[in-house]
Amino acid sequence: MPIKHLLAFICLLTLLQSSMLLASNVTKPIEVKVVVVTMFEMGEDTGDAAGEFQHWKEKYGLNKRFAFPQSHHDIFMNEKKGVLAIVTGMGTSRSASAIMALGLDPRFDFTHAYWLVAGISGGDPADTSTGSAVWAEYLVDGDYGHEIDAREIPEDWSTGYFPLFSKGPYDPNKPTTQSEIFHLNAELSEWAFQLTKNIKIKDDPKAAKARLGYKKYPKALLPPSVMQGDQLASMTFWHGEIMNQWANQWVSYWSDGKGEFVTSAMEDTGSYQSLLYLTKAGKADVNRFMVLRTVSNYTIPPKGVTAAENLTKEGEDYSGMGIALEAAYQVGSAVVNEIVDHWPKYRDQVPSQ
Repeated sequence: MPIKHLLAFICLLTLLQSSMLLASNVTKPIEVKVVVVTMFEMGEDTGDAAGEFQHWKEKYGLNKRFAFPQSHHDIFMNEKKGVLAIVTGMGTSRSASAIMALGLDPRFDFTHAYWLVAGISGGDPADTSTGSAVWAEYLVDGDYGHEIDAREIPEDWSTGYFPLFSKGPYDPNKPTTQSEIFHLNAELSEWAFQLTKNIKIKDDPKAAKARLGYKKYPKALLPPSVMQGDQLASMTFWHGEIMNQWANQWVSYWSDGKGEFVTSAMEDTGSYQSLLYLTKAGKADVNRFMVLRTVSNYTIPPKGVTAAENLTKEGEDYSGMGIALEAAYQVGSAVVNEIVDHWPKYRDQVPSQ
């Protein structure tokens, strides 16, 4: 063999060996079975007043920390179980960017992962009670709209806030959707509800006493339970009977009467939108997205209190905050455990009812 050919062969062999060595040093992405999506934490992650993340951190063995500087909060994982939890930050913009950043993180493989939102919410007292855990099928966004000041509303209009690109409140010629509504995997939502519907949620005297201010709403007086109902996501923290009527109409309008407004939150349409894009990119499966919201407070004030009075003190001390946070973990973890414990079954086949 000519010397130049021999040298070329040696160089090629060296390059091949180097490539194989580099390939062997590439870390394989961690397969994630379930992502628990929480939105906020108060103070420290453990040992103080709990937010949405703390119960998961303390009770589910989320001891492996991964730096996540591209978003609101570092992420934590129980590597043995394959369960990861994120704190997105409050609001649609934060949740959308956090879920997108996580879905594109090369350290993890989310192609078979289930995504479980486990957070608190406001609740319509006509449908639910504080502490209740509500599985959603429809997510409706309340931020896409036109608005004029209430003092300039035409006399024949019921509201000054109406759908984007429409000709007025609840225009029968419904405009093309701009992501105002998302329909979750109904069979998966039903499966999660059936799995958890008999869980007895712990109540407390504080929440029970606060419910007495809602005597004209029979369902608001009941102890907490696991139920089904749809969510309105809005960056505006609205409150009061008139706004509650708007919420019910808005959800009904966009869902063609199929959805029922029960919980009010902020982030989940943003999370869903990012997962939809990640699914198109082959990074996730939006059909594995579940939303569980637990009711920490009502969307209207109790008898004898004005909307303004109640709103200005909202957030300081929700009557159902403690039991709602506990319920989010209690009910949510039952679904997570079922998936993890039977992973060979659920990895390739999404459960249905």
